[in-house]
Amino acid sequence: MPRGPAKKKIEDTTSQSLQSKLWATADKLCGYMDAADYKHVVLGLIFLKYISDCFAQRHAEIVAEGDRRSMC
Repeated sequence: MPRGPAKKKIEDTTSQSLQSKLWATADKLCGYMDAADYKHVVLGLIFLKYISDCFAQRHAEIVAEGDRRSMC
């Protein structure tokens, strides 16, 4: 019996469980806030994601540059 599909099914279930928990948490948070206030939370999270991506990209560039220098 192949085990691949069964493992994927478990991962999908875990992913769905996580997604449903995140969605429920977002619904609770939104329920206690006015839509205008919730907008600031979401925009802040988007900004943090952007900064995180920029940091990761720049970090990778610096590491690659350091690797090139150590080869010389």
